[in-house]
Amino acid sequence: MAEKRDYYEILTVERTASEEEMKRAYRKLAVKFHPDKNPNDPHAEEKFKELGEAYDVLIDPDKRAAYDRFGHAAFAQGTAGRGGGFHDPFDIFREVFGGGGIFESFFGGGASADREGRQRGSDLRYDMQITLEEAAFGVEKEIEVRKLDTCGKCEGKGAEPGSRTINCPACGGRGQVISSRGFFQVSQTCPRCRGAGQIIEKPCRACGGEGRVENTSRIKLKIPAGISDGSRLRTSGNGEAGIRGGAPGDLYVVIHVKEHDIFQREDDNLFCEVPVSFTLAALGGEIAVPTLEGKANLKVPAGTQSGRVFKLRGKGVVNVNNRDRGDLLARLLVEVPTRLNSEQRQKLEEFSALCGDENTPLRKSFFDRAKDFFR
Repeated sequence: MAEKRDYYEILTVERTASEEEMKRAYRKLAVKFHPDKNPNDPHAEEKFKELGEAYDVLIDPDKRAAYDRFGHAAFAQGTAGRGGGFHDPFDIFREVFGGGGIFESFFGGGASADREGRQRGSDLRYDMQITLEEAAFGVEKEIEVRKLDTCGKCEGKGAEPGSRTINCPACGGRGQVISSRGFFQVSQTCPRCRGAGQIIEKPCRACGGEGRVENTSRIKLKIPAGISDGSRLRTSGNGEAGIRGGAPGDLYVVIHVKEHDIFQREDDNLFCEVPVSFTLAALGGEIAVPTLEGKANLKVPAGTQSGRVFKLRGKGVVNVNNRDRGDLLARLLVEVPTRLNSEQRQKLEEFSALCGDENTPLRKSFFDRAKDFFR
């Protein structure tokens, strides 16, 4: 009996590798050594089973700890640790590449193949960043997505022209294989045909019999007006192509709205801060306030205090559902001059001397309430 190779060497990972690192390594090697990908290699299935055995042990914390301590002796017949060796390496492949595995699509699990080997393609996620103006008014975008598309040579069938479908030699067309486990016989999905019962006699050389190849696709999207940060748009059929002519998956576009230099958004309302001179706040007047559509004029009453908020109705963002429009809330910040020349200082001192408590009611109210602290 040949001596077993080191499990870490088989997975090409260090002994300190994390669970995620082992999953990535296994995912890569499982594709490389899978029998369907290597029909002319008589040792492909043996390599694949060896890979599955290594992954089965190292991905389980208890088994890994036992292996690190005792090596292969931890799983020799009659010892604890492997639970009798009932775990099929092909089950690991289905765990990693099928429903519930680490290749599970962003918005749903993988689909199983039918009797012809057809399988629905995976859903995909694309993160798109847009401006606040684009979110408010809507926009059309074109994106590029690198994904698996239907093979042009075999039109998704996975077979060379003139090739026929034959019964799987591994399972005799049943889709199941029976293996002996000591006193037991276990029926499992055939790893060669993945339960379909049939295989392609001559797989398409362009796609390896899968019916799809990697391409860059251009997809046009219409972003609706009023869309908010974190929203998801579904584009049906723009995910990965299905295996051997299976239905394509969907593409989900996640929207990220860039931070704006002036406006902050809350639901359908916009907020901004507008600085005004203290003379305009005292005397009153009219100022221009920015909006997403340009500028709007705002009348400022005399005696306006810093921090007062003015509402400009209908200048916010349209509601994506009912088409109502939010408001723009402008908060005025009274700006105090930072530098004064001698003439300006003199005029302000004269003005200050003319002011009494009636001109500063907030200041008077505050000191009346705080007078006990100044005793």
